[in-house]
Amino acid sequence: QVQLVESGGGLVQAGGSLRLSCAASGRSLSSYDMGWFRQAPGKEREFVAANRWTGGSTAYADSVKGRFTISRDNAKNTVYLQMNSLKAEDTAVYYCAAGRKPTLARSLEYDYWGQGTQVTVSS
Repeated sequence: QVQLVESGGGLVQAGGSLRLSCAASGRSLSSYDMGWFRQAPGKEREFVAANRWTGGSTAYADSVKGRFTISRDNAKNTVYLQMNSLKAEDTAVYYCAAGRKPTLARSLEYDYWGQGTQVTVSS
């Protein structure tokens, strides 16, 4: 079992930055593919970013390319999402997820999920 806990969300003005963290316990994340997803009120959960544990592949949603960066620190068993140039439309609950060889953008193929952290961007 892998337990994931997100942190770092909050209220920020448009154009600002936040860094989300996803800390894991139970197992090492070094052999899991990791993803970030988000869900805004009244909308379906959507893919944001993900990377393979091998480091060979990273993917981003078109809406965040060039603004968000996913990274991981295996020594700390933590995955990060650096979010820059935030927009009001980035407001959502952000979730991290872990899986073994999922299709990176498909939430159903991830095995473990955190409880989410709220990001609110004021315009």
